[in-house]
Amino acid sequence: MRRIDLKKANVARSNTIRDINRQIVLNYVRERGPISRAEIAHETALQRSTVSLIVEELRVDGLIEEVSGESTGGRPPILLSLRTADAVAIGVDLGTTRTIVATSDLAGRVLDQEHFETNPDAEKTTKEIVDRARKFIRRNNGTIEGIGVSLPGLVDPHGKELFIPTFKWRDLPLASEISTATGLPVTMDNDANAAAQAELWFGRPEIREVRDFILVLVEGGVGTGIVFDGQVYRGENGAAGEFGHMTIGQGAPVACASGSHECWEAFASERSALARFKKLSDGRNGAASINFGDLIDLALKTDGPARTALKETAYYLGIGIANLIRGLAPEAVIVGGPIVRAWPVISSDIRTTVEATICRGLPSTRIIASTLGPEPTLMGALSLVLASKFASVTVT
Repeated sequence: MRRIDLKKANVARSNTIRDINRQIVLNYVRERGPISRAEIAHETALQRSTVSLIVEELRVDGLIEEVSGESTGGRPPILLSLRTADAVAIGVDLGTTRTIVATSDLAGRVLDQEHFETNPDAEKTTKEIVDRARKFIRRNNGTIEGIGVSLPGLVDPHGKELFIPTFKWRDLPLASEISTATGLPVTMDNDANAAAQAELWFGRPEIREVRDFILVLVEGGVGTGIVFDGQVYRGENGAAGEFGHMTIGQGAPVACASGSHECWEAFASERSALARFKKLSDGRNGAASINFGDLIDLALKTDGPARTALKETAYYLGIGIANLIRGLAPEAVIVGGPIVRAWPVISSDIRTTVEATICRGLPSTRIIASTLGPEPTLMGALSLVLASKFASVTVT
């Protein structure tokens, strides 16, 4: 049971129950739609008249629409579905090498996107983001309701960027600058947190129904997003989940973003896998010029050095994941990022390492690949806008 925090407590108002029921009905349409009013009333035990009133509100607000079901001999039934005719959100996936700006409908389906090379100059990157966001806003005639930004760094709960190690950006008013330039509210979060939220709201059912999990995001670095009881845990000033910098050994093939050769990121990131491959290849076959996508392609074609480099990286991923399981005992650990394309090569190595390292007697934890594809951080950025539409109303 959760203790009431009197400093943040909000007393229940007369409309609280109505708001909770509204969110319940909306989420039934989101997850079970197309669905009839009668089915919702039966599943929720709400009165048919109450469901009808809520449905009408949701239709007026442009969140759901009526669609025709299949006829069984008479008139086709009228069913309810999310309204997906328009783009409602802009997502900005600000990466260390590339930034993607995209729009999506209410269901999280990406409708349009553009990308550009991330400039280490914060002012230039911000201008590129604003230019593309304005283009999408004009193109969609006022249907965009907000902008979500995921970025590889620390972000406080108020959306002020604190630190991006790769570029040494500190305390830049990125959210307020984008909001002022576009006239839309902007929500920001760490990329791993955002990806974890996207898994929670828009992942496949086998993940969406898990209430406690950790997402391990493997890119140029390693980050983690922690979900407890169906919500992302951010900690004080948004600093939770920095497990990429926990010490797991010495003499890693690369340094982490902070310059250490001892932390998880230095052993288990894309950069570490590439460094291993280049060493194993000894400069042959253009090894010095390949990127991580090329490395995965080679491994899937059974290239020996490429597979060895990825499997060793998977071993160290397993070491870190075992530490997370020992400390937090999640129901599942989800591995996300471009590395999921290599899941057939690395999955058994990760699981074998975890099983050999974990203490006996601990509950079994599922280790699965992200269901959001190789770029979960883009869906994470979009989810920062979309999830607020479906989140439950609570009284603390």
